[in-house]
Amino acid sequence: MVYDRSVLALYLAHRGELVNYASAIVGDRARAEDVVQEAWLRLGAASAAHPLDEPVGFLYRIVRNLAVDGRRRLTRERAVVVGSEPTAPEFDTRADDYPSPESETASRQELRLLNEALAELPERTRRAVEMHRFGGFKLREIAAELGISITVAHEIVAQGIAHCRRRVRPAATP
Repeated sequence: MVYDRSVLALYLAHRGELVNYASAIVGDRARAEDVVQEAWLRLGAASAAHPLDEPVGFLYRIVRNLAVDGRRRLTRERAVVVGSEPTAPEFDTRADDYPSPESETASRQELRLLNEALAELPERTRRAVEMHRFGGFKLREIAAELGISITVAHEIVAQGIAHCRRRVRPAATP
């Protein structure tokens, strides 16, 4: 296939940016190189058929479409591979659907410590932390509910979370 030199120059001028663009979508530089190469072939075929109004935009659109299609294909393939039953027990690398007894015990211990830490907080601070962390309230909503400023709401939530963190995981905090 013979390509117009201006199309080749356009492709070469944008190749590095296109690979970076595709790499961000597909998550792998080698696959991004393949996507850009395929886009080049498609751009050449399209420009040979008729003149392009926006060749750079067209090239980026081709790269994006190919990258998204490739990512979807890879996701489907992974779903098929992970969803299938392994043929031998040594190939079963999927995680159990339930936690180990050790992690269950550790989680219960953390939950007990968290409840104790929350009980130690002043009432307003405890309510603010519970609203923010468990209720999904925004700071402005907490401030309105408690009749305080947003700044104060932020401070008491941060103090409450820091207290809980120190009590639940004392070694992890400085």
